[in-house]
Amino acid sequence: MAATTDSTAGETPTPGQLSVLLDRLREALARLSSTQKILLGVTLAAILALLVTSAIWMRQPDYRVLFSNIGERDGGAIITALEQLNVPYRFSDSGTAILVPGEKVHEVRLRLATQGLPKGGSVGFELMENQKFGTSQFAEQVNFQRALEGELARTIQSVAAVQAARVHLAIPKPSVFVREEQKPSASVLLNLYPGRALEPAQIAGIQNLVAASVPQLAPASVTLLDQSGAMISQLKSKLLEAGLDPTQIKYVQEVEASVIKRIEDILTPIVGKDNARVQVAADIDFSQSEQTAETNRPNTTPPDITIRSQQTSETASVNPTPMGVPGALTNQPPVPATAPLTAPPVAGAGGSGATTAVPPGQQAPGQINAAGVQAPIYNAGSPISTRKDSTINYEVDRTVRHTKQSVGVIKRLSAAVVINHRKDVGKDGKPTTKPLGDAEIKQINDLVREAMGYTQERGDTLSVANAPFTLAEKADELPLWKDPEVVSLGKELLFWAAIAAIIAYLLLGVVRPLVKTMFPPPEPETVNIDGIDIIAGEDGEIELSAAEQLQKKIDEARELARQDPKVVANIIKDWIGANGS
Repeated sequence: MAATTDSTAGETPTPGQLSVLLDRLREALARLSSTQKILLGVTLAAILALLVTSAIWMRQPDYRVLFSNIGERDGGAIITALEQLNVPYRFSDSGTAILVPGEKVHEVRLRLATQGLPKGGSVGFELMENQKFGTSQFAEQVNFQRALEGELARTIQSVAAVQAARVHLAIPKPSVFVREEQKPSASVLLNLYPGRALEPAQIAGIQNLVAASVPQLAPASVTLLDQSGAMISQLKSKLLEAGLDPTQIKYVQEVEASVIKRIEDILTPIVGKDNARVQVAADIDFSQSEQTAETNRPNTTPPDITIRSQQTSETASVNPTPMGVPGALTNQPPVPATAPLTAPPVAGAGGSGATTAVPPGQQAPGQINAAGVQAPIYNAGSPISTRKDSTINYEVDRTVRHTKQSVGVIKRLSAAVVINHRKDVGKDGKPTTKPLGDAEIKQINDLVREAMGYTQERGDTLSVANAPFTLAEKADELPLWKDPEVVSLGKELLFWAAIAAIIAYLLLGVVRPLVKTMFPPPEPETVNIDGIDIIAGEDGEIELSAAEQLQKKIDEARELARQDPKVVANIIKDWIGANGS
């Protein structure tokens, strides 16, 4: 047996040992054919390349998007700035995005922002910072208009749905003549993101933004176009004309969602979470109507009688009779009446000639009061005629009622409620379900009616059903094999598994057989024992075959029979006796 000595671990091999190793390696390579040598070299190179690629891949940073969908001018300026900052970058597969290492995205964005990048393809008021001496007024006005258009375009691009924008302002020259004065106008071209659209409120907001930035510019004079050339500034009016007002649709959805929430809130404590499904359909009346009614009724009730105007006239005429002594005094005209009436005493009238004052509203002795006129009785002859007229105008009972119907009145509500079966445990201990009782269904029906504001006169309908729910996958949850994070992790694991499989195949399927060819096992030594050739193992131990082991046992039995024949005879007797019995 050959014994080999190994160098002590940690000791540097001597030149003699190195030469021995090189000689053994040459001998091993000499055992390979030319094809096997080429295959071994290619395999080792492939394994080394895979290991180096894996190491580089592990150390390679994760690139993320710095900017996307930028213009060529901004892209060139950004790349120049990245090269000055010594920041590695690359382009996406589509060439529309610039990628930088993920840990440097925010830092690079802030540094580029200090340089005013990206500019968005338009210039703003920074254009006014580099004014040259001697610039004409016309050039200043043009630069100001360009700067204003650029600033408006940048502001409009901050809207979420707008990818790019261009603003064109038509500002006329001021005129001293009112008839020749023209109002400014504006046109805005919007490039929207794919699948995105502007709402009417956003359209109105952009119009008012541009109008408020230019003096004397009305929002109606701002025209908005999309990338297809369609005018979207009239979208709101067209929707109103077609009866498709988004505000009304949103209001209906809010009403339905409010009713559904009230029903779910009152059912959750009773049936449990996710054990009730509610759907509500609301019929809303958005029609507008105004009504004015005028009613006239006779004013006949005494307590409610109202006098508008009243006029009373009373007249009295007295025919005088000639009296007294004929003469000059009798032919004189009567003295005009005064209030209070004073007249000289007349003979025979019982007067004493003294003037007596008569209080207002009282009749003096010897006087007659008719139609507000007092006259002496002796002048009142027969007959005396009086006349009294009275006119009264009453108010007419008049009612004017103006009624305006409110918008968004609920005309009808329809609700459908499905309740899951109640969970229970069967006799065998397994979970099971059972339907709700009639009393519980009636209680739920009454609660839902109160929660939704059920009105029979309005024509509301309600349907409550009790049925077992099926175990369905929720629509808002993605399956595991569609989750982006899981897919990314799976791709990475698949990549490393493929590399490990390739390396294992090259090592076990190619390198290992070649190594066995290069270093064959040593030939076994033959030992002659008692005239028998016995093959010794690699470790020096003698290995015997089955025939050799049988022959060895026979030799041992013969030796035992020679040394102690009595024992062998007894053993044979026992064998014969056992067989005979």
